[in-house]
Amino acid sequence: MTERPKLTLERTFEATAEEVWELWTTKEGIESWWGPEGFSVAVSELDLRPGGELRYAMSAVAPEMVEYVRQAGMPVTNHHRIRYTEVERPHRLAYMELADFIPGVEAYEVETIVELRSVGDAVHMVLTFEAMHDARWTELARLGREGELERLAKVLAARE
Repeated sequence: MTERPKLTLERTFEATAEEVWELWTTKEGIESWWGPEGFSVAVSELDLRPGGELRYAMSAVAPEMVEYVRQAGMPVTNHHRIRYTEVERPHRLAYMELADFIPGVEAYEVETIVELRSVGDAVHMVLTFEAMHDARWTELARLGREGELERLAKVLAARE
């Protein structure tokens, strides 16, 4: 646990907690929405338990995203590692993600907590995550998470 500030995003989805949980915790679910628009994700390992890991590759696929990451001096595909710290189906998921993809910045972990609460026929999600190492990267992370949640909402809407 670090002392970096936390950011919180909240959404309510017309879905059950189980449906949202599945999208956060299965290979098929994660690959369907994880990552910002213009990127794809391929899960290579998923061990959903405290101490278990999620390993995945995130690749820029949209031409403008490929150009953006190349201009930033980053590879088109980055390999990511998450270590789960809490798994309480279907209400709470916490993990530490290794941020080791930022040019010129020493690797560090970022904590994320996902909380799901049923509200009538919907589920309210609270996503809390630590700030990055500086204001620019924190804003990029916030924008990325906002985009991911838009993708999550679209996947849930298409399932109805």
